[in-house]
Amino acid sequence: MAKKASDHFKTFANPGGPVITTMTRPVIEADGLYFKDIDGSGTVSEVNDWRLPAAQRAAAYVKQLTVDEKIGQLFISDWRMGQKYPNPMYKDHVVIPDESGVLDEGEVFSKLIFGEMTMPGTTTLIKDWFARHTILRENATPEDLTDYLNQLQAVAEECERFVPVQAASNSRNENGEAVFGMNDAGGVFPTWPGTLGIAAAVKGAGIEVADQWAEAIRRSWEACNLRKGYMYMVDCMTDPRWQRSYGTFGEDTALICEIAEHILPRIQGSEDGVTADGVAMTTKHFPGGGARENGFDPHYAAGQWNVYATPGSLKKYHLPGFAAAVGKKTSSIMPYYSKPAAEKSAAQQDPEGRDIRLDPYGFAYNRVFINDILRGQMGFGGYVNSDTGIVHNMSWGVEMLDEPERIGFAVSHSGVDLISGLFDNAYGRKAYDRAKNGYYETHELPEGFTPDMVTLTDESLDRAVERTLTEMFALGMFENTYRDAKKATFLCADPKDLANADRAHHQSVVLLKNDGILPLTAEKYAGKKVYAKAFHKTAEAGETATSALRKMLSEMTDVTLTEDYTEADIAILFVDPSSGAYFSATAGYLELDICEGKEVPDVDDLCRPTAQTHLETTLTGAKKIAEIADAVHARGGKIVANINFHLAWLVGNVECHADALTAGFETNPDATLDVLFGHFTPVGRLPFTLPRGDEVLSVNKEGICISPNDVPGYDKDPYMPENLKDENGKAYAYRDAAGNYYELNFGLTW
Repeated sequence: MAKKASDHFKTFANPGGPVITTMTRPVIEADGLYFKDIDGSGTVSEVNDWRLPAAQRAAAYVKQLTVDEKIGQLFISDWRMGQKYPNPMYKDHVVIPDESGVLDEGEVFSKLIFGEMTMPGTTTLIKDWFARHTILRENATPEDLTDYLNQLQAVAEECERFVPVQAASNSRNENGEAVFGMNDAGGVFPTWPGTLGIAAAVKGAGIEVADQWAEAIRRSWEACNLRKGYMYMVDCMTDPRWQRSYGTFGEDTALICEIAEHILPRIQGSEDGVTADGVAMTTKHFPGGGARENGFDPHYAAGQWNVYATPGSLKKYHLPGFAAAVGKKTSSIMPYYSKPAAEKSAAQQDPEGRDIRLDPYGFAYNRVFINDILRGQMGFGGYVNSDTGIVHNMSWGVEMLDEPERIGFAVSHSGVDLISGLFDNAYGRKAYDRAKNGYYETHELPEGFTPDMVTLTDESLDRAVERTLTEMFALGMFENTYRDAKKATFLCADPKDLANADRAHHQSVVLLKNDGILPLTAEKYAGKKVYAKAFHKTAEAGETATSALRKMLSEMTDVTLTEDYTEADIAILFVDPSSGAYFSATAGYLELDICEGKEVPDVDDLCRPTAQTHLETTLTGAKKIAEIADAVHARGGKIVANINFHLAWLVGNVECHADALTAGFETNPDATLDVLFGHFTPVGRLPFTLPRGDEVLSVNKEGICISPNDVPGYDKDPYMPENLKDENGKAYAYRDAAGNYYELNFGLTW
């Protein structure tokens, strides 16, 4: 495709019908209407007729596609943009631009945690491999993003049978440090606080916050031709050491359901699912990733189990968010990597009240959960999109199968429709051929498996592709295939959306403690010196943030700043801890204490604590906080601290030194300062409970946590030992010097 699609696509307007956009695909005129020749028939066929239901058109199209074309649509994997946005995952890769200058035609060897393979150029991927699902991670401008997505469609139009290329992305409308696989991009679209901040703001200011956020997401994504979101998480946060607590809406099941019920129709376009101006959503991670065994993440082997130690916890806490999403017609659902641990779990009931058989297969391989519960009982009618890497590196429970068998088992047996990881067309073809060529007459299968369970049948292949095609037909991607790249820039900078996002940042701030120093009115700081410092995981990041904080203070206020805390009357401390790594296990349990050089136990191969220890630092300079506080207090001064929560930190090492304490959730620092200085009255409320200390997270020699992994913080007290409970019967939540418990829904105001 030599031409840049954004500058050359043609538009045909149907009265009362969809707009048709095309580069090279013929357009048919009939009955005074325009129809795109999708299937190459030259007629207003069942596939080409936009007046017919999306599911009917998809079913008709599947019958025309070849086996290899259908297998190409079973997989979704990371892809790369062109030379303007070199992908950091491929540092040595030399981009070879196509004639339009937009796409990358160079080959690249991809080696990630999800697996490894040599990837072709973009045109080969689309035309020869017939890949139609990609994952977008680059943080491009709206115009460049639209150019790129338009160009993918232009190449796809040149195939004999046209199927659009659907790029999926993790969320892009929240603040925070870019973390691969969680929030790959941000700051380009209107940017709200993190999802925990959304929850905090909704609790304090009402559900309208989520409504405005969702509507902005739909407008900005659709404007850029980005039509698929791997979002949002409705997992209930029950073990606070789970790295992916960041990305949830916290631990309140009722709130999780309410937010899901509001954002799904507003992002997808309607109460009945996706529309031609909507963005399809993949709700994750079924049946809930929060029930981690002592916080370990299933990206690595130590975290491969979901433990339901508490009777009925799965139905009570973890499934409701997915029921809410299914009720609002979420387009797809992503199962988690992990598998249920029957030996360590109490009886769990399905939505119909029957005990669940906890087969030890990862949830994407688990027919009981996918086919029987999600589809059969909960009534899910969309498609199932696996989490990334289940065929190669995170194939928990089916490691004894080879790659083709894992594909067949996921698609044919458990009911997965789209497998995320690599473009495993060759393995998919093997899984298909083995169903027909007598392979298992000479090859044994592991015990418990049969050939029909691990091969790819025509029926299962057609079912999977039909479901993903239905989504694309419903989104109008076949008809209105292109977007105006210049216009996208303006649509993504809607002043109303920017104002709503800014307000949400302010509303997300939670006031935890205040001895009267806040708000910092001019009368309170007049004639006094103010010291400001930011702390981060690394000293370098802390220094950068400190410079930015002091600059903001000097621009926003008339305070007298000092760089010497020993002469300060007021110290403003911004604390931003970080713990662990997303894709690899820590030497011990994920550390939640705000600490520096803390000695903690290692864990053994069975994730039990050992006598061996190591040192953990979640905040460089953490010990300095006490030193600063002592010096300022000695002068009769005050300490004002703000903690950024993307995990439920143990706050004891900060709270005891602070006269006022606020919580943010990837909240813009200027919004926090507006609250501190009284320009905005705090309304936020905690979306989770902050643990009291190490004593309520301790793990015994058998590897069992003193507080159940599968129960949210607000409900843990009934399961806690009596000797840990105070006079109010509370054991789990942190209690400050003023007697307030930092638990779900807590928050002060002036």
